[in-house]
Amino acid sequence: MFNGAPIQPGTRVKVTQQLPTPDGAWTTSIQGTVQRWRQASTGSWFAHSKDDRLWLDRLEMRLDDGETTILNLDQYSLVEMI
Repeated sequence: MFNGAPIQPGTRVKVTQQLPTPDGAWTTSIQGTVQRWRQASTGSWFAHSKDDRLWLDRLEMRLDDGETTILNLDQYSLVEMI
């Protein structure tokens, strides 16, 4: 489970995320190098949180093939240092 602690750039990680379904869970994993970790707001106006926005933990990673991806981390995200 992701605990919300900042993840340092340059750290190699494996992220496993799950999406609950009626029949269990859909699971996927991805590996890469952390470029940036941040908390970013969404455009959700109904959240009634800080600045009336919903804040998400976002992890920007560079994959082994050079692709850059951004993951939204939640309670179903497992981040492992590798």
